[in-house]
Amino acid sequence: MYAVILITASGKKEARTIARSLLKNRIAACVNVIEGIDSYFRWQGKIDSAREVLLIVKTRKKLIPEVIRQVKSLHSYEVPEIISLPITKGYAPYLSWIAHECRR
Repeated sequence: MYAVILITASGKKEARTIARSLLKNRIAACVNVIEGIDSYFRWQGKIDSAREVLLIVKTRKKLIPEVIRQVKSLHSYEVPEIISLPITKGYAPYLSWIAHECRR
């Protein structure tokens, strides 16, 4: 019923733009923005690295496709990281708050 979505962004400005858009459109209840992530990855056949910003998005499971569409429309990466993890348990009042803040 609920999900956490992990998204990396190129910088704080991009992360803020994405976070505010998700909240404005009521497809996320909360977005944490964490700076200073060192990412190491394979891209186009080479090992690469980047300093990134991590967004942790709390939303309703049924809104995941809409979150993905919104992030793709705002993101600078050709293939942005957008990974959804189910919330299987949690503090009931917090989960109810997520449901209330995300449009139905």
